[in-house]
Amino acid sequence: MTPDDTVLAAAAQRLAAGELVAFPTETVYGLGARADDDVAVARIYTAKGRPSGHPLIVHVASAAAVDFFTHGVSPAARRLMAAFWPGPLTVIVPRRPGVAAAAAGEQNSIGLRWSSHPVAQALIERAAALGVPGVAGPSANRFGRVSPTTAAHVVQEFGPDLLVLDGGACAVGIESAIVDCTRAQAALLRPGQLTRLQLQQVLGQPLADPDQASPRASGTLASHYAPSAPVQLWSPQALAQRLALPPPAGQVIGVYSRLAPTAGPGWLHRPMAADAAAVAHDMFSVLRDLDAAGVNAIWVERPPCGADWDGVTDRLQRASA
Repeated sequence: MTPDDTVLAAAAQRLAAGELVAFPTETVYGLGARADDDVAVARIYTAKGRPSGHPLIVHVASAAAVDFFTHGVSPAARRLMAAFWPGPLTVIVPRRPGVAAAAAGEQNSIGLRWSSHPVAQALIERAAALGVPGVAGPSANRFGRVSPTTAAHVVQEFGPDLLVLDGGACAVGIESAIVDCTRAQAALLRPGQLTRLQLQQVLGQPLADPDQASPRASGTLASHYAPSAPVQLWSPQALAQRLALPPPAGQVIGVYSRLAPTAGPGWLHRPMAADAAAVAHDMFSVLRDLDAAGVNAIWVERPPCGADWDGVTDRLQRASA
């Protein structure tokens, strides 16, 4: 699904004028503003209710745009960009002084991403032709809430007045992996569809873990991606025992699991797929669906261990924090 040229042109004009536009990526939908305009970027923070010191990811679609926002890209960053761009990877690099300070949360580093979604690419390229070097684009939802993976989710968050480019359901379904390349050893700040092993194979060295000196990065707060109903993670064994009993008296419990509850009122079950990619694709939509149904709590079967599941596990742990 691709918006027609008239809609894309209107969206690019809005970005050039400092207004907000929501757009699809392969991961989740983003809420975009021109990244070189601190006033425009402030509109993102206000709309989301996001703390201004929590940095945004900047979307680019050319090597020239990378050079506009950064200086001294490391060999590690270049290897990752060459291997995984366009794609679901954000690389944190040194920020060029005087550029995109608000989008970077006033840090000396900035997170850049080149999306593989054709609508995102078309929008950013059209905006670039109007003088927009890059688009700050965090997830198009209220701060800390469940990320949107369809255009309808964005409308639920912000209403009908926001221009939303409908590119269909996002293929990946969880946000990009974030790798900090500002220090001697690159560090994985947020897992995504790309696994640690895939990233390390390209780098040729291990990835460090975040520490107190790591830059602040999107989606890395302890509590994030959360629906209104409280989320609880259960081991498969503990959940099987609990689902054999009635739900708590007077409550409706949403359940996202491979295990089905015992038949009876009080359960609202959504089946969980067996592979990590399918769960990543479905997870945020399922959480939104159960929340919209008005359940009292959401019980989720804890995913298996393994690198393929790191991104899903990360999002569920933060949703349940």
